[in-house]
Amino acid sequence: MPRTTDGDGTPVPQRLLAAATRLFAEQGYDRTSVQEIVEAAGVTKGALYHYFGSKDDLLHEVYARVLRIQQERLDAFADADAPVEERLRGAAADVVVTTIDNLDDASIFFRSMHHLSPEKLKQVRAERRRYHERFRALVEEGQKKGVFSTETPADLVVDYHFGSVHHLSTWYRPDGPLTPQEVADHLADLLLRALRP
Repeated sequence: MPRTTDGDGTPVPQRLLAAATRLFAEQGYDRTSVQEIVEAAGVTKGALYHYFGSKDDLLHEVYARVLRIQQERLDAFADADAPVEERLRGAAADVVVTTIDNLDDASIFFRSMHHLSPEKLKQVRAERRRYHERFRALVEEGQKKGVFSTETPADLVVDYHFGSVHHLSTWYRPDGPLTPQEVADHLADLLLRALRP
């Protein structure tokens, strides 16, 4: 299986995803054709269909790759040998930074999620639920240990934090006054203050 078609060193799937992400962000998913994607990536339609079965598969992968990174990092925080408040704060800040680092991907997905096939949408929701459940387990662990307040249900605490994360693409600007890490630190601190007993 050839990794590239023109020797530039970038694997074809990554070139296709980069082209699709740029075009979806600029034009919208529904206004971007498969032909435009393959031309921007410098490959044939056959190459696209070799790696991705459809434009729908590309949209799914735009989001899935970010979620995979975030899940791996959350699992590392959750499994670390550290106090639960440190693990939760690290995970809460990390999801902000990784979302900002992949802002186009997140923005495209939330704008275009309704274009996914029912099967793909179900798969994405299951992947997101797994992430949210692992995050919620950290909150629940802290609540059981008496480190976090139990006044607010863990589900609501998680929804509150991820509501902020999902809105980052509507207001965050790289040239704005706050760095990704500063935004992450503020939102993680807000979360921990809300959980303080």
